Amino acid sequence: MPDPVPSPTLLTRDFDFALPDALVAQTPARPRESARLLEVSPHGLSDTVVRDLSGLLRPGDLLVANDTAVIPAQLAARRAPSLGAAAVMGGLAIPGARIGITLDRILPDGSWHALLRNARRTQAGEDLHFEASPGSAPVTARIVSRDDEGGAVLRFSVAGQAFDRFLRETGALALPPYIERPAGPTEADRQDYQTVFARHDGAVAAPTAGLHFTPALLHALAAAGIARTTVTLHVGAGTFLPMRGDDVASHTMHPERGIVSAEAADAINRTRAAGGRIVAVGTTSLRLLESAVDETGRVRPMAAETRLFIRPGHRFRTADLLLTNFHLPRSTLFMLVCAFAGHDRMREAYAHAVREKYRFYSYGDACLLHRDPAADA
Repeated sequence: MPDPVPSPTLLTRDFDFALPDALVAQTPARPRESARLLEVSPHGLSDTVVRDLSGLLRPGDLLVANDTAVIPAQLAARRAPSLGAAAVMGGLAIPGARIGITLDRILPDGSWHALLRNARRTQAGEDLHFEASPGSAPVTARIVSRDDEGGAVLRFSVAGQAFDRFLRETGALALPPYIERPAGPTEADRQDYQTVFARHDGAVAAPTAGLHFTPALLHALAAAGIARTTVTLHVGAGTFLPMRGDDVASHTMHPERGIVSAEAADAINRTRAAGGRIVAVGTTSLRLLESAVDETGRVRPMAAETRLFIRPGHRFRTADLLLTNFHLPRSTLFMLVCAFAGHDRMREAYAHAVREKYRFYSYGDACLLHRDPAADA
């Protein structure tokens, strides 16, 4: 679907708001479905909890969740030892600089796009070296190409199951920077930062709306006549990058790989034809649906990258409701929810959430947004 051109007066500062640091959640609610839920509709605001979701939806509604699984995408490597330094030191090689790597997305040829840190001097053709686990063969990553934004294409010396094992043994979760873990992600984070829907490895960041669901909640929803299906959008490292500049129209989204199966597309189209509502679980699910819909409003199977940037002015053709967390000021995700539910209504909702001390961001509380009639196709 074509991405509408925003108004030239749409500025990043229009999406700013004050948020006390104390409201940034550092751990999730326990149990997950005990998180607070703010329902935002044309009729007003309603404070509830996630476990009440089955009573807020209708029989015949369809949940569409993202079944991507978070991988340990944070890696550390070293450049090759300096031979010149080794000669000076009597043959004792000095390890090269430590390079930080955040995997972003796998490319069709099996290489990876990644974001690099402390890598200003690295060049295409250079090999980065990883510390080998006991009993494991050393792994390297060759820099295929560099770009001007700190990114690189890497080709690892292992693939398939060997690469998966390497990630499990060597990688760490790339938690958002606002989750404070001075010593790195904890063992609890490995469980907390993965959704109950997770099936397909590939995400750098969790589709956080899905973190609120448990088997018990899914059972309650099914018992209430609410169906569900899944799509896959592998959330990339670009989700952690702030917007640059104040002109919204100049922002370019980082590509992310998405898959809508024929079965999921059929379930969505049948639900709409029968008068049921589509409930997108998270902004990632919504972006993928809006990327896969045609001009007639029919969702088509899809397996491709999307750069869709949803902001005010977008005309929605798929979801009727959106379950999502509370997002950062001046972020593309806050712009998305303003496009979906109305800018003024979302500013009012977020002001209410701050007053009532809702918890924000990945491990925080949630809101259930009804689509603004002005955003209808």
